[in-house]
Amino acid sequence: MPLSQSEKNTRIEKDSMGEVNLPETAMWRAQTERARQNFQISQLRMPIPTLAALAYSKAAAARANQQLGYLEPNVASAIIETAISIAQAPDPTHFPLDIFQTGSGTSSNMNMNEVIAEMIVRQRELEVHPNDHVNCSQSSNDVIPSSIQISAVLELERHWLPAVRHLIEVIDEKAKTLEQVTKTGRTHLMDAMPITMAQELQAWSAQLTHCEHAVCDVMQRLRALPQGGTAVGTGVNAPTGFREAFCEALSQHTGSHFFPAENAFAGIAGQELSLQLAGALNSCGAVLLKISNDLRWMNSGPLAGLGEITLKALQPGSSIMPGKVNPVIPEAVAMVAAHLAGSYQSIATAAQQGNFQLNVMLPLVAYHLNESIAISAQAMYALADQAIADFTVNHTNLEQALARNPILVTALNSVIGYNKAAEIAKRAYQEQRPVLEVALEMTDLSRAQLEILLDPKQLTHGGIPGAEQA
Repeated sequence: MPLSQSEKNTRIEKDSMGEVNLPETAMWRAQTERARQNFQISQLRMPIPTLAALAYSKAAAARANQQLGYLEPNVASAIIETAISIAQAPDPTHFPLDIFQTGSGTSSNMNMNEVIAEMIVRQRELEVHPNDHVNCSQSSNDVIPSSIQISAVLELERHWLPAVRHLIEVIDEKAKTLEQVTKTGRTHLMDAMPITMAQELQAWSAQLTHCEHAVCDVMQRLRALPQGGTAVGTGVNAPTGFREAFCEALSQHTGSHFFPAENAFAGIAGQELSLQLAGALNSCGAVLLKISNDLRWMNSGPLAGLGEITLKALQPGSSIMPGKVNPVIPEAVAMVAAHLAGSYQSIATAAQQGNFQLNVMLPLVAYHLNESIAISAQAMYALADQAIADFTVNHTNLEQALARNPILVTALNSVIGYNKAAEIAKRAYQEQRPVLEVALEMTDLSRAQLEILLDPKQLTHGGIPGAEQA
């Protein structure tokens, strides 16, 4: 990568391959610079949450190594304090590497090792080696998979779970205000039996709860880290007790519980847990798309569509048609759902690339997994606060549609039979008349009986219509 005007002052760093020229102000060293020059494919960088998790893992490793006698206290303390400061606020300018890099993420691991070491040298004048000290008892092959899991757990706890619970709460509160609002149900986008609008929203809430449970389930498995498996899972160069001490220190630093995986080989060779989480997030995307489309349909019109509700007007909807207002939040959330599906497919492909003892698409997994968590969380807040919380119901439109709905005749099946009910429905459609009026002419039932049997509100309670009066 060509040096910019501000990078003309350079310094020389050395690694096992020789000397490298890099900007004087760069906080990284030789291996990072080689990667920066080698991988110029995109503008996509390692996600900030993954960098934070990577820094937390360096702090935890240093503490474990000190406890086990493999790092001097002053070196360990310097690494811990520097790594924690990075974890709390990673500076993207120190981590310039493309996600399309070596598939193990070795370049990003060394980037973190070098930045920590360089910071310590500059701030404390203490010689700390990126490999011998910062990377002590570790390999990129266990650090990067563990960091992916750590970042996923922390981001789910801090952002995704609060978001889905907020959306569920907003839906449930809105549903309470709509318990007396009866509307025409729809299957195949065609008129069906009546439901309350509360029942419609409560279905959304239940679907989101299913998604929450699925995410929480896989999140517990993500807490089991392969850290300590080092290069291939055997734990070579990691002392006995390192895995347990690492997870204990990490749990203290992050405030979230982590523990050693039963099989480190699996966590290094495979990414099925990341894929399971991506699948759960993609399932949530499907629910968000369903909710968004329901809102768009109910809001459609206002004259030529369903016009059942009115979403809050947020911005002009057209550059040419004055007065047009569009359902912009549901549309944005629908696009998030589409993006989640694409990210899931990327992670699915990446998860298949566990060749023997190592998956080699780890940076791609890290990128898409963190992005999926972040955008789905923000989408849920937007849907809750800018679409669902304050939409209004157009009662007149709902009541008119209910009165004209021939499918209400379904309630007469147990009294007059399916075939007779079908005749009544067809005639009501053809003559555009209320089903009650047609049924009054085509059956021996009285108006009072029909009013009971065809009461839309009563039909939302289920059961056999009119059974209580029988």
